[in-house]
Amino acid sequence: MGKSGIWRFAALIAGFTVYFLLNEPGTAAAMHIMEGFLPVGWAVFWWAVFIPFFVLGIVRLNQMTRNNPELKLLLGLSGAFTFVLSALKMPSVTGSSSHPTGTGLGAIMLGPLPMSVIGSVVLLFQALLLAHGGITTLGANAFSMAVAGPFAGYAVYSLIMKSGDREKLAVFCAAAAADLMTYVVTAFQLAVAFPAADGGVVVSLMKFGGVFAITQIPLAVSEGLLTVLLWNWLKSYSPNELSLLKRQTKGGSL
Repeated sequence: MGKSGIWRFAALIAGFTVYFLLNEPGTAAAMHIMEGFLPVGWAVFWWAVFIPFFVLGIVRLNQMTRNNPELKLLLGLSGAFTFVLSALKMPSVTGSSSHPTGTGLGAIMLGPLPMSVIGSVVLLFQALLLAHGGITTLGANAFSMAVAGPFAGYAVYSLIMKSGDREKLAVFCAAAAADLMTYVVTAFQLAVAFPAADGGVVVSLMKFGGVFAITQIPLAVSEGLLTVLLWNWLKSYSPNELSLLKRQTKGGSL
């Protein structure tokens, strides 16, 4: 069953998590939209858009684990991977920062709906423990990173796998697409909330998107490569669990 390998990976992820909890600064100028930054109307709007995906994600997770409780460990690993990668903030321009998201792996293993729950829990802990994001802006951050990103990654993975058995390429592209889509949606969220005086939403979107493009594109490529390595590692140590997850995901429910 590869349980010893999973536990070794869990210990590694736990070590990274403790490291970032102890070394993360109290404030963060990160790509997660900070607490109180969005106007109230937009904050409420994105909460309303996100909640249905969260509810459907809970339903899907219950379906997956009801008869296969052994999958809970892989769910935890997916959440830990997302937490660690999205906590790796790297300097960008204008005093901001960029970071990987880690949601592509979970989207491939579990499907996009479960990641709406796992990703939002990650964002909640980051907001409370790392001052990375916020509670009022959690709906917007969760929609971009835990909904839009995983759905884009899952769509890319499915499309490439249907065109031929090119699993490594599919995993790489899925992880990169999930990363990039998160930032495209975040830039759109900021653009519609703060349209430019000259040019409106379009100019604002180009401005916010351009701020992070320089660092985010290389990060997406790096995340894709890392996800391929981790996918190969999981296939070596947990082939039965991955096979079971793949059958459930192909069962017709996202």
